[in-house]
Amino acid sequence: MEIDKPTTITCTVVAVDHANSIYYRVCSVCEKTLPENPTIPCKYCNFNNRFNPSTSGSKRLFRVLISIATDTKVFVVIMFDRAAKVLFGCSADEFFDFAKTHPYAAMAAGRALEGEMLNVTISKPKNGNAQHMRVVSVVPLRSGFQPAIETLRELYRVRGPS
Repeated sequence: MEIDKPTTITCTVVAVDHANSIYYRVCSVCEKTLPENPTIPCKYCNFNNRFNPSTSGSKRLFRVLISIATDTKVFVVIMFDRAAKVLFGCSADEFFDFAKTHPYAAMAAGRALEGEMLNVTISKPKNGNAQHMRVVSVVPLRSGFQPAIETLRELYRVRGPS
């Protein structure tokens, strides 16, 4: 799908790619991407912060590939943290912690989201080399929509955070 400016479409979630990681690690200060190895500090923050040499921490952000269907086409889009939090109902760190004790959580979340009708605003990727259109906002259309983490808590009979 080729678009020149952000476009809002109505679509259905066909599948969520859970085979690849649905999150990535970033510096908690500058949000630059970090390697998955948590022992490596942010080179940018530690270099620019020579007067306060404490290491910056890290956090995870969502990066989720989702197949969506419109009335005319099925295609893959990428959903980053702000939009993905709407569907998942939690931060990527919270979901990661949940998934540590429930290994099939990403797959179950994908299944829970399949068939959901959404209004999504998609735009061209900021990176010229990117393969997929980017979701910049998402609004679930079902009145009884429940974020994936809530569905998983019910499925696994786990209480939410206090």
